[in-house]
Formats: sequence, structure tokens, C-alpha cells
Amino acid sequence: MDNGGPVNLSQAKAVIDRYRGHLGTLIEVLQDIQAAYGYVPQETVDLIADELGYSEVHIYGVLTFYAQFYLTPRGTHALKICQGTACHVMGGKQIFDYLSKKMEVEDGETTKDGVFTLERVACVGACGMAPVMVIDEHTHGDLSIQKATKIISQYSLPKEERKKGEGE
Repeated sequence: MDNGGPVNLSQAKAVIDRYRGHLGTLIEVLQDIQAAYGYVPQETVDLIADELGYSEVHIYGVLTFYAQFYLTPRGTHALKICQGTACHVMGGKQIFDYLSKKMEVEDGETTKDGVFTLERVACVGACGMAPVMVIDEHTHGDLSIQKATKIISQYSLPKEERKKGEGE
């Protein structure tokens, strides 16, 4: 997904200035940068390397080791489809495959409109509701392809209308 051009580094510079002179704060710097941008842009990695003296290899080692960090822009909504044993047996893979094709994204990618980032996850711990998807912090279970599609369509509505439709 194209992030729309060069990244404004003013927020990253403010974060770096807060941590300058403090040892062992790379993870905190990266967390704060991700909080500011929604992901960790390449330009900020270059800036951290230049300003705080870390090698880019070390920074990318941290970024790719921890699943909490994202190197590409994320969608407005995180859409996680459970692939644990119960969900898999009950159709979770088919739901993921259908949504992936319909949204034209692969695992971990963000839709062209920036609304959803689709993720395949190992287990969400709601096996009794299988198959399950989690949108942001909301868990939806006992899914079919049709039910999942209907729920997802609600997230494209304005927040006021979405709440009205949740009880249906």
C-alpha cells in the first residue's frame, strides 16, 4: 500500500529527542513512533539509526522479531480470522480465503481503501464460538461466509449507523 509520499519526520524527531541519552530504549522509541504513524516507516528507521547510533540491521532485527511492530501502513480496522483447530474444522480457512479474494489482499495486507488489514491468526481463544473473527477488539463467532461479509460491511458504515446494525 502506498503511504501517499514522503513521511513528515517531525513526530519521529520529537520521539527521538525524548529518549536521547537514555540507553536501552530502542523498543520504546519504536513503540512511540508506531503510535504516532500507525506503523514504523522506513524513513524513521533511517532517522533512528542516524540520531541514536543503532545500526539499521539491529533496528530491523527488533522490528521483525516482535509481532507488535508493523512495517507497512495498517487499515482503520484490524480484521483477524482465527485458524485454530476448532475454527479451521468449522470453516475458518474458507472464510479467510473468501475474504482475502473479495478484498484483494493477502495475509497481513491492507485493502486499497485503507479500511481493513486482514490477518490470519493461530487462535483467539473462543473455540466454543468457532469459526471466529475479531475486528479491532470485537469478537464475532458462529460465522458463515455470508454472516462474516454482513458484519464486515457494517464497519464501512459511519459509527452511528454501525451501532444501530449490531443488534440485528
